[in-house]
Amino acid sequence: MKIGLVRHFKVLHDQPQNKMVSQEDIMAWFAEYDQAEVKKGEVHLGDVKWECCYSSDLPRAVTTAEALFDGRIIQEPAIREIKMYPLFKRNVKLPFWGWAILLRIAWLLHHHSQLERKPLIIQRINVFLDELENSLHEQILIVGHGAMMIYMQKELSMRGYRGPAIRNPKNGRLYLYEK
Repeated sequence: MKIGLVRHFKVLHDQPQNKMVSQEDIMAWFAEYDQAEVKKGEVHLGDVKWECCYSSDLPRAVTTAEALFDGRIIQEPAIREIKMYPLFKRNVKLPFWGWAILLRIAWLLHHHSQLERKPLIIQRINVFLDELENSLHEQILIVGHGAMMIYMQKELSMRGYRGPAIRNPKNGRLYLYEK
């Protein structure tokens, strides 16, 4: 069985220009990012004849999948990006990168504000992978998001798939796993 993971194309949505931004600003930025256009590019999909394609249901992944795959694309909410939730009720301002780091740390440490905790994400991925392995398809293309790809690659590895370790997935690049 072959599973190809591709991170969506680069999103055309710049980081906030203000030096210090509020949590409300960051949450609004995330919502805008989820709906933003992407810069289409070339993706080398190897010499694999992909039988089917799954995509996150977020627009950036769907647009990428449509550019890569000619057949029916199955939009799968289970592989959408990990959602970040507000941390505080106070009006705190930080640089954009500060919020990015703080929110990821909060998620990794299972902070009560982050509703999609890591065990839930891993469970979501495993249910999805179980469905793939029980399908009739042998060559499956998946278009998704960076953080989800990192965890999906780890779960594929634990299931006996061989392929590259993903640390910082590149937009529009194929990562191939075989079993």
